[in-house]
Amino acid sequence: MAPSDPGDITRLLSLARANDPRASDELFQRLYGELRALAGAAMQRDQAGHTLQPTAIVHEAWIKLAAPAALAVNDREHFLALAARAMRQVLVDHARGKQREKRDGGREAISLHDAAAPAGMAEVDVLVLEEALERLARYSALKARIVELRFFAGLSIDEVASIVGLSSSSVDREWSFARAWLSEALAGGFEDE
Repeated sequence: MAPSDPGDITRLLSLARANDPRASDELFQRLYGELRALAGAAMQRDQAGHTLQPTAIVHEAWIKLAAPAALAVNDREHFLALAARAMRQVLVDHARGKQREKRDGGREAISLHDAAAPAGMAEVDVLVLEEALERLARYSALKARIVELRFFAGLSIDEVASIVGLSSSSVDREWSFARAWLSEALAGGFEDE
């Protein structure tokens, strides 16, 4: 799906912030396909074990984002960055809920999008990924933010660079380090840091 017109999205965000319900509805309609594609790419579940669909992720994330205060963003990329955080929260909350239901520690795994998958890690437990991202954030908030933007929002290196205020080459270096770090963390290499 082609990305939405950035200027039009910025205008709709401004109107939605001003409590225009039609703008909020139109914003959702314009971004729905894009958000659903991002959610689907970020959590391609094994058919046998999935209980949460990309549509549900988008709707739950939208509920978090729909408040006028939450729409205080600059542009499409900034909105997608917030959407990435909301989708991450939805996935983590869902996994924690499933874990509580099972009480046997059973967790759900997600398949990582090719662009974001750490080397050798095609499928990862959502809660293990969340714990690794929290540890990475303690080490480097910037690196964790870049992972979130690349993995959960599916943004390109250039789009991430625009959001975090760095050059594309700097973001690419940070991304490379973060992927290597996550590969090690997800493989159990950073126990009890």
